[in-house]
Amino acid sequence: MSSGVKALFLDRDGVINIDNGYVYKKEDFIFNDGIFELCITAQKNKFKIFIVTNQSGIGRGYYSDLDFLSLNTWMINVFKKKGVNIENVYYCPHLPTDNCNCRKPKTEMVDLATQQYNLDLSRSILI
Repeated sequence: MSSGVKALFLDRDGVINIDNGYVYKKEDFIFNDGIFELCITAQKNKFKIFIVTNQSGIGRGYYSDLDFLSLNTWMINVFKKKGVNIENVYYCPHLPTDNCNCRKPKTEMVDLATQQYNLDLSRSILI
């Protein structure tokens, strides 16, 4: 039996929040129905929760890393108030044309989380 931890990896735009295109302000951030219940159920089943998100709006100059991190702090606090612990957020600020290894569907963000948290990907889920 594996000793690794189960993980629930969530994309942000379209999974956690409604994807209105390059969301970086909390007044434009609308949580999707059921996201908190999903996360609470995952936690009860011993999943650690991570966010892995492409944020090419940073690379495009639509908003800054600081804008993203500020929204991120607010979002994590909302999750905490709902009883959900987000272990970490990994993001790719690059453009699709940059050919980086962190932009999904490439796996660098998941690989990094796996190394840092001893995750068992065979028992993990990505949404």
